[in-house]
Amino acid sequence: MEDERVPLFVRLPREQAAALDQLADSTGRRKQHLVSELLGDGLSVGHVELRESPSDLDDVLTLEEAAAVLRLPPQAVLARARAGELPGRRFGAEWRFAREALLRWLAAGEAAPGEGGDDGDDGDDGDDEH
Repeated sequence: MEDERVPLFVRLPREQAAALDQLADSTGRRKQHLVSELLGDGLSVGHVELRESPSDLDDVLTLEEAAAVLRLPPQAVLARARAGELPGRRFGAEWRFAREALLRWLAAGEAAPGEGGDDGDDGDDGDDEH
């Protein structure tokens, strides 16, 4: 028995249509096949959010989310934030962290005690505020 196809016209929000276009482009598959597979796999009616990259993730993080990004216990992140060693802001009893600032802080690294050498680092971290 030949696969019967029925024409279907759907109006999608612009963002969802763009996400479908991007998925079709990146996989090289036709949109009708992508939609058919999603429905065949038991796609339920509701909200689906597709994200292009980590840069699209939430920019402002809670303490727990920041700890998850850094893969550290929340208490370790809290201690560093309270000491001013980690970029974050306190709002009453709550802390908020910018994902980008955390990743920059992590990428900048930190010299271990007694570490030095010929890497051109003069020990000045460029932070003249303290």
